Amino acid sequence: MGELGAVNLSKIGQICVTAHEIERAVSFYRDQLGMNHLFTVPKMAFFDCGGVTLMLGIPEGPQFDHPSSVVYFDVDDLDGTYAILKDRGVRFEGQPHLIAPMGQYDLWMAFFRDSEDNLMALMSRKKK
Repeated sequence: MGELGAVNLSKIGQICVTAHEIERAVSFYRDQLGMNHLFTVPKMAFFDCGGVTLMLGIPEGPQFDHPSSVVYFDVDDLDGTYAILKDRGVRFEGQPHLIAPMGQYDLWMAFFRDSEDNLMALMSRKKK
């Protein structure tokens, strides 16, 4: 065992999002969100998100069958991305809104639901 300070979890390799119908979920993430679909195997599908793998997976047991943690997608043009996704039928919880004024930028977000009812978000750091 190493020292407590020797561990540095600084890179996310994969995020799993619960899905109940893989084909429906693949269609949503590929066609509505425009993500890069890598491959699908029984009960799982994989997408590349700028070097982080997003896995859609059928829950292996009841202890895993719950909505996912919120995944925040960092976008440069929040308003434009919001408009495109809304036109594609993505179900937003509300319009983009200011979360917090920061020093050099303002943090904006817009929350939406995926095809499996998981909460997701778009986030953008708008320069002042």
